[in-house]
Amino acid sequence: MTDAIGLVLHRCRETERSFWSWSSETWFELIAPGAAEFLAAWPGWIDGMVRPYVAAFAYLLGGFTDFHRLGNFNRRGLAWRVFGKDTVEDAVEQVAGTLQGWGYHPSAGAFGQFRTVVIQSMLVNRSPLLQDLTSEALAQIRKDPANTPHHLRGHFRGLHKALFALGHAGPPPKSIHAVMPDIEGVPQAWAAMIERWYATTTLAHKVRGSYRSILAKAGRWLAAEHPNITEPAQWSRETCAAWVAAIDRMSVGDYVQRQAGLDKGGGKPLSPPTKASYLTATRAFFRDAQEWGWIPRRFDPARVLATPRSIAALIGPNPRVIADDVWAKLLWAGLNLEPEDCPTNAYGLGYPMELIRAVTLTWLFSGLRSDEIARLRVGCIRWQHEGAPIAANAPDVLASEAVCLLDVPAHKTGTAFTKPVDPLLGQAIETWQAVRPQQPAMLDRKTSEQVHFLFTHRAKRMAKTYINTAVIPSLCRKAGVPTADVRGNITSHRARSTIASQLYNAKEPMTLFELQAWLGHRSADTTQHYAKITPNTLSKAYRDAGYFERNVRTIEVLVDRDAVESGAAAAGEPWQYYDLGHGFCNYTFFEQCPHRMACAKCDFYTPKDSSRALLLEAKDNLQRMLAAVPLTDDERAAVDDGQAALDRLLGQLADVSTPAGPTPRQISAPAQATLLPVIEINRRPT
Repeated sequence: MTDAIGLVLHRCRETERSFWSWSSETWFELIAPGAAEFLAAWPGWIDGMVRPYVAAFAYLLGGFTDFHRLGNFNRRGLAWRVFGKDTVEDAVEQVAGTLQGWGYHPSAGAFGQFRTVVIQSMLVNRSPLLQDLTSEALAQIRKDPANTPHHLRGHFRGLHKALFALGHAGPPPKSIHAVMPDIEGVPQAWAAMIERWYATTTLAHKVRGSYRSILAKAGRWLAAEHPNITEPAQWSRETCAAWVAAIDRMSVGDYVQRQAGLDKGGGKPLSPPTKASYLTATRAFFRDAQEWGWIPRRFDPARVLATPRSIAALIGPNPRVIADDVWAKLLWAGLNLEPEDCPTNAYGLGYPMELIRAVTLTWLFSGLRSDEIARLRVGCIRWQHEGAPIAANAPDVLASEAVCLLDVPAHKTGTAFTKPVDPLLGQAIETWQAVRPQQPAMLDRKTSEQVHFLFTHRAKRMAKTYINTAVIPSLCRKAGVPTADVRGNITSHRARSTIASQLYNAKEPMTLFELQAWLGHRSADTTQHYAKITPNTLSKAYRDAGYFERNVRTIEVLVDRDAVESGAAAAGEPWQYYDLGHGFCNYTFFEQCPHRMACAKCDFYTPKDSSRALLLEAKDNLQRMLAAVPLTDDERAAVDDGQAALDRLLGQLADVSTPAGPTPRQISAPAQATLLPVIEINRRPT
């Protein structure tokens, strides 16, 4: 300390100024950016223990707080010298105890950065008392980026949460979304109207941000193609038609402000869904501007900016289902997940394995959106046995006998609902709830409620991107499958389509309306975008429908090979006989005979009990074959509906000529005919 005093006085003599008039730069030059530079400036005079005392003098006497310029500087030691060791450590322990209660790892390494943030805040606030770190003081500290560098911003927010829990400060400010860049390359009036609409619309933040980008592209298109049109009020039907045509011919990268990331996809035509979204954004903008009285009504946006049929026809349900074999491997990996499979959880400093397993099985079995998974609440699992609820303290019930119900919060398209899920999922969630550290209630922005989210740790809700960035890559590595297939990257939302399609194609499948309720959709039309019929299921349904068997029947034909070989057939003698059950018909064009289903017994008919029929069946050279007979609608009705339809058919054929010439009425056919037995006797085997 004496050497440090000597250095300060020596520098006063060199600068010919008292230390209380020194600037921060003068103090920094004396302290030096590092210990090596400090010792090099005073060779042989001092040792390394002098520099911390010089820094303490700079803080106390000169208000120096540019600690970020001092390299690997021990702020903790400085705080001990300035405020006293016990006072500093007591404040740090209060913050550490609160953070540990929320699930922060108690190791020194994990708390090292938090301790740095706490002590830095004390030094900048010039007080070791936590009650002095009010919301206003924290706001002042936050203003200087040097106090909260990028890698410490999360820790500073954690400190603010701890101070709020301890009652010393108000709640942390809401997370501020990234500031939207200024719109460039568009007319000023157009940009001003976009910003005005962006600040007024009630659409979700992500949606209105996307629409803002699309409208900015429209402004750049105006500047390039229609420079005389500078504001929305000047748009006409002709302008809208030109914009629709421009969208239809637009490519990726056209009229954009930022070119980063366009090296791969730039220049490709826009996809039909993208074209439709551009028109949707434009319609919404002009509809709102007209409804709010900002511009006059010169056209109907719903008509002049409608999606053309040529584009709409290319948009339809196309679920990006994961292949069954890949999905089976991912299921196996999720059910057998171990800590070493999660590199993001190295050293135990990440999420607990109970949370990771619960999140993984929720993704694999629930069919929920990533936002719904992140917003599940504590107590979302309920059990029922034979329709009755199972109390928490009730005896164990076999998983195969219990029904697990999952309460899903209000979501993208509807209100909260309950769905049955696999008991494995319920068990994993209950395992996590049993070890979950107590967490503070948090705001659900969708419902504006203070709730206890299920997947929270360290007083922070799990990000909805966690499944895509951590869970899926870990499962793919363990399962030995790539993270992408022919349909694109394996993402959290693709599990929803995969599960829905498997339920729709199961041995005992869900109906479309049951699946709609399970997915939480408002309409069955939306469900069709998730459920896809597999080729196997479609083939089985086609086979079971019996289209060919329903419209075509087979009948047994006896071919007299003696008549064919002897030439008698060429001379006009009968050579083929259709087996009608009660007799034979030797009419060559039997499949064209209108009386084939209920034979009128014309001259081509031979009863089976006649001597001719008996001689025919006794021939050794007789060949038995099958012939296909297509049925008309009336004949198929007679086959399917029975005697009543047969009577109607007989009535229609009463005056229709037989192949021999006379009509059934002239032949005096019996009123009750016998139906041709092509179904029971002669149907082609499958």
